[in-house]
Amino acid sequence: MKRKFSYSMKEMNYRLLMMGRPIWKYIGISTLASTLGALSHMGLMGFGALWLLAAAGFCDGAGIYAALTAVCAILIAVCRYLEGVFSHLGAYGILAKMRVHLFDAIDRIAPAYLIGRETGDVMNIAVSDIETLEYFFAHTIGPMFTVILLPTTTVVIAWCVNPLYALVLIPIYLIISVVLPLVALKAGRGIGMRYREQLGDLKSKILESVYSIRDIQIFGAGQRRMQVVEQANGKVNQAALGLTLHRQTIASFPNFFVYLARILILVCAGVLAARGINHPVGTIALSFAATASLSSTFSLTFVVTSLLESYAAAERIFKIEDTEPETKEPEHPVSCGEIETIEFQDVTFAYPGTRKNILEHFNYVIKKGDRVGIAGESGAGKSTILRLLLRFYAPTEGQILINGIPIEQISFTELHQRIAFLEQDTYLFDATIAENIGIAKPEAGMDEIRTAAKRAGIAEFIDTLPDGYDTDMGQMSARLSGGERQRIGIARILLRNPDVCLMDEPSSALDALHEKELLHTLETEYAGKTLLLISHRTSTLTGCERILNAETFR
Repeated sequence: MKRKFSYSMKEMNYRLLMMGRPIWKYIGISTLASTLGALSHMGLMGFGALWLLAAAGFCDGAGIYAALTAVCAILIAVCRYLEGVFSHLGAYGILAKMRVHLFDAIDRIAPAYLIGRETGDVMNIAVSDIETLEYFFAHTIGPMFTVILLPTTTVVIAWCVNPLYALVLIPIYLIISVVLPLVALKAGRGIGMRYREQLGDLKSKILESVYSIRDIQIFGAGQRRMQVVEQANGKVNQAALGLTLHRQTIASFPNFFVYLARILILVCAGVLAARGINHPVGTIALSFAATASLSSTFSLTFVVTSLLESYAAAERIFKIEDTEPETKEPEHPVSCGEIETIEFQDVTFAYPGTRKNILEHFNYVIKKGDRVGIAGESGAGKSTILRLLLRFYAPTEGQILINGIPIEQISFTELHQRIAFLEQDTYLFDATIAENIGIAKPEAGMDEIRTAAKRAGIAEFIDTLPDGYDTDMGQMSARLSGGERQRIGIARILLRNPDVCLMDEPSSALDALHEKELLHTLETEYAGKTLLLISHRTSTLTGCERILNAETFR
């Protein structure tokens, strides 16, 4: 039988607690403060009742009870402060580490994992879902200890007053502290997951609309796009309504049992009084203490409703972290040296989850200095060739050899150092233009960056900018033409100086003049290097010595 959820609550609790090990010191202080604060709340009510009774002459020790009441009041304030400070210090620290850990996981399984997925939803997991886990670390562990200690303390007090009170309160506490929370969590997990998924979809739609706002305005698609966002927003509201109804439902049941406990204490007092057993002082003090205890225990229901979202967020995060990459780093990597030959030997490949082979018994040899153009219709497998060479995926059958070495034996670091990839749209980071070029070689100095920019034909344009190489691309990126962006991408490649360059539709966003300039740059500045160039344009492939038609892939 297929599991409804990928992880049980026990698995997630254990895993989250293990992730929180670096902040156990903060969690310990916070939990201690939370527990002591809850006990002080009970003490305030109980000792306060005894103080009033002593002042009325029903018992002795008015001064002691007054002092204990004051101490409890001070402890409540101090403990609440310490609990809030240390719980959030620990929570925010672990969330920061979780973001880094999640990025490492995405980096490990990308780009294959991201192909076909909504970027906005992945960003929502990396930001919003991780923020949701703040409640688990900051507001859950303390109340869990409280919900064990307070009922135990109250039952002990009740037993000391009269065992009948304890026997009445035990089932009430078991229902409120154990039965209802477990039932609520089990019944509400699907509601929490649906809400997080719908919220991720909404944020993805909004992010997509912001990125494409120019095209939306140009084509007058604002109204249609608004309908898409409104539809996603409606699903979020519907899921939120389900979460609210669940929250109110599980909150009403504990309320009933809280009031029932108070009534039962009075009933027990009446029964004992009818039998001639009178404990007016103990009964009143117990009633006040139990009220405080039940109030703190009742707060567990709010913890449960927040845990529904936390568990849903944790499951979405763990799914990414536990995803196996399509390809793995070799245990004992072999250095291939400068790439002299690339050989496809009987390569067959189908994308995961599909039955159709994109490549079928494909054989081809590329030698150093070859300029190979790859032509064909969309979906014929042109980009797949490049993805296999970069080891985004592994062949289903057959193998790829570099200098006679199976590609899976070469480390990713060396492979990506020797093979560069230029896509049709060069991504520019929110950094200076020098830093954007220098990402290809972090140790490069400004002279190397300037030389690469000059060879790529972008140096003159950079010199016209107000801040030159220090110009912030976060502000300038949208004002760059497709040709200028591509030249920055070429500057990166020239700075890295790889053995092989892969280009996927590099001229798709360029006019004829800029295409000609791009081809001239490749011919003059990348001479003697191996080049694989994908394009639908015949003109882009004119400089290639060999043309490989995608129809031959199968």
